Amino acid sequence: MNNVYYGKLVFELSKPGRVGYSLPKSEISGYSLNELPEALQRQGKTILPECDELTVVRHYTNMSNNNFGVDTGFYPLGSCTMKYNPKINEELCALPAFNRHPSTPVEFVQGSLKVYDEVQKTLSEISGLSRFTLNPYAGAHGELTGLMVIKSYHQQRGDNARTKIIVPNSAHGTNPASAAVAGFKVVEVKSLADGTVDVEDLKPLLGPDVAGMMMTNPNTLGIFERNIPEIARLVHDCGGLMYYDGANLNPMLGVCRPGDMGFDVMHINLHKTFSTPHGGGGPGSGPVGVRKGLEHLLPNPQVEKLADGSYTLQCGKNSLGSISTFLSNFTVIIRAYAYLLSLGKENVPMAGKLSVLNANYIKECLRSHYELPIEGLCKHEFVFDGLRPEFGGDHHDDSHVTTLDVAKRLLDYGFHAPTIYFPLLFHEALMIEPTETESKDTLDDFIAVMKRIAEEARDDREMVKTAPHHTPIRRLDDVKAVREPKFTFKNL
Repeated sequence: MNNVYYGKLVFELSKPGRVGYSLPKSEISGYSLNELPEALQRQGKTILPECDELTVVRHYTNMSNNNFGVDTGFYPLGSCTMKYNPKINEELCALPAFNRHPSTPVEFVQGSLKVYDEVQKTLSEISGLSRFTLNPYAGAHGELTGLMVIKSYHQQRGDNARTKIIVPNSAHGTNPASAAVAGFKVVEVKSLADGTVDVEDLKPLLGPDVAGMMMTNPNTLGIFERNIPEIARLVHDCGGLMYYDGANLNPMLGVCRPGDMGFDVMHINLHKTFSTPHGGGGPGSGPVGVRKGLEHLLPNPQVEKLADGSYTLQCGKNSLGSISTFLSNFTVIIRAYAYLLSLGKENVPMAGKLSVLNANYIKECLRSHYELPIEGLCKHEFVFDGLRPEFGGDHHDDSHVTTLDVAKRLLDYGFHAPTIYFPLLFHEALMIEPTETESKDTLDDFIAVMKRIAEEARDDREMVKTAPHHTPIRRLDDVKAVREPKFTFKNL
């Protein structure tokens, strides 16, 4: 691209003496930098680029055009449900009526409290659980909160021997991490060849020291866990609780409910399932729901509807405590509310069904070119194990075309790469999740490109193994980037 700004750092555009804007002199008389404590004063020279305003504007505009997001292209990131975020949601959460200081007295934020209450009640209905808190800031924060509920449940009954959480070996990495942070010992249960939990491997792990078991359904391979009723019975019989990781709730919407399967606690990712912004560091939201009998353990504060129809904030004395300031990322909650109202009760199930249809359509169209390790119907996502051998995916050949090579080559065609090398059950895992918001035209384009890459891998292996070729940054040395990271312009 013939553009002086393209691919350059702002420091590379800097010229000594160029000024973009000069701040006016302070109108506050007597103010001096020396009034700042010496410990807070910069001792060295500030390293800033010297650019005119137009150069800065063009630089960052070009940078923004390099960003990839769901508004610019297909984002088939497995286990993350990168669905389109309707712009009406953004308009509604920006309304001045919702722009209130969090310390505003409750009588002046009745509308906001009503939104909070109606969202938690809607989530309760969708999930089959009794009550939700919307206070957690993110999915992993919700996991931690749910595990704290489980811990508080056992501790308040005086059952302090329950120190273990069982986690499938196909689980999201946050599951064992959250359990460890909550103070539990993580016990791994194996999976069967089809990716579902091995019930026979689970049985000897159960006992009076088990606090609970975490599961995702559909699991990380996109397979529905059909043995959950039996698993829930076994865990409950030993005195443990069942935890549902709601990261993969999307295909279940309006079709089946975790509470009906026997789960006691769960978290939901509003920033996945209910169409609020996802990625880029936030914001997120990870509401936690519980079955009847556990409501008193949810964190404070809690929104309550009074007999006269007004709303208030209450703090329960048996609550596990506070896990966030005020009522968390409230604008994310508003976005989810707008999405739920837009769909309505009658159309929520369509989201799940269309996500399943789209995933199975891609899977069946690409199985001739990519290795499919698990046969049968998937739900919202599925996993390939790299290319088929006839297309250069022979794992026994050291020069075979890897999943990483395929992912890099996808960038040349304008598609974001799917999740790769996760879950760890397959050597060349490539996980694809199209979501319900993608049209058949987009899916067909993606399928055609994936087939083209497979054919390139067969006919011109070097082309794929050296990709990407048309991005601002070419193939990086990943090992060197990890071992010798350079974070500032000064040490480049």
